[in-house]
Amino acid sequence: MQMALAVSLGGVAGVSLLKSTSKDLVWQIDPFKCVQCGRCADECVMTPSAVKCVHAYDLCGYCDLCGGYLKPDANARTTAAENQLCPTAAIKRQYIEEPYFEYVIDESLCIGCAKCVAGCTSFGNGSLHLQVRHDQCKNCNDCSIARVCPADAFQRVPADTPYMIKGGFTKGGTNKDNLKKG
Repeated sequence: MQMALAVSLGGVAGVSLLKSTSKDLVWQIDPFKCVQCGRCADECVMTPSAVKCVHAYDLCGYCDLCGGYLKPDANARTTAAENQLCPTAAIKRQYIEEPYFEYVIDESLCIGCAKCVAGCTSFGNGSLHLQVRHDQCKNCNDCSIARVCPADAFQRVPADTPYMIKGGFTKGGTNKDNLKKG
């Protein structure tokens, strides 16, 4: 009888522990494991996806010819829609000075398709990558994207753990606020 009570209390304590810690855990993508499969755009329960492209500005070369912005077969290096890799025009190209441009992500347009990330990784330095935006994620206990991620790049991390970005670590906020240095 005492053994059954101990097991029962242990089970209740375990469930209580799970409930208390699950609220403190969030989903996050390891940018070094992500293979830009495009499933974040299609498999998220949110429309558009809670996964957004982020830009690690301290890694960016501010190139005129950006593999994450321009299609590989672009007619010109301009902001014309037919030259842009992003299907929703979520990346804004801003002239700084010759030959440098800054690329800013409009998260409200980003669907998490990873086309820009794949382009930046293939033809650039990898400063663009995907992350789960905690302020938009429902934080499902069984993330539909994590279930189908071929690279096992999704993981549960403590909510107070900084976002994992290629240039270092940062806490929540917007791309512009927290991922740009200086």
